[in-house]
Amino acid sequence: MGVEIRDAPVTAEEFAAMEEFVHDYLAASVETEDDGGRMRWYPWHSADYRFNHIRNVVEIATHIAEKEGANVHVVRVAAVFHDVAKLEAEQDRHADAGARVAREYLQSRGDFPDSFIDEVCGVVADHSYQGPLSDVSLETQSLIEGDVLDKVGANGTVLMLLRMGYEARTHMDAAEMVDRVLERGKEHCERVESDTAESIGHQRLKRVKWFREWLEEEVAGISEESRATEF
Repeated sequence: MGVEIRDAPVTAEEFAAMEEFVHDYLAASVETEDDGGRMRWYPWHSADYRFNHIRNVVEIATHIAEKEGANVHVVRVAAVFHDVAKLEAEQDRHADAGARVAREYLQSRGDFPDSFIDEVCGVVADHSYQGPLSDVSLETQSLIEGDVLDKVGANGTVLMLLRMGYEARTHMDAAEMVDRVLERGKEHCERVESDTAESIGHQRLKRVKWFREWLEEEVAGISEESRATEF
């Protein structure tokens, strides 16, 4: 159910301030750790990657919310805060920790109604839910779908190829790594519920399949090293 909020629930200036806060919060989470940040030996666990992921999720989740009739303002704000605590909290606690950060921010920086704050924080807290998306609100569903879809497609492929260097693999392993993207992408796409998310996921999987085919066509020997998984 939607909430009654101000005529301009979140202005462009307010949202820009939220983004700046989240960016600085992530950077501080890394800088205060002696080891350079939790799991920072993979680039996608850095503050820069995490903020880029958040911006991607804001865009995808907002699009889904607009098309599916969710409260766009709630989804948009929840998306910008959903991983704010990712680099300082344990994985199974980062959603609740992020909801606490979001509540503190929204209560102290603006005149947002309590009902709006409660719904935003509820969506942030629930975005790690692993059960059926039919069990959650449309706003939470929009955020979860946006979150998982960022791992599908070109972005997911690039991240997996970057991982090759950290695992001391050669370019001849590229097809195998792209197959992993396809496998995980299929799992993510099977989980989404909305027509909008299904359409996005289908298009992104097609792009990964095309890239896999191009690898076999252009890199000698790859087709003998690893065969594409059928989807």
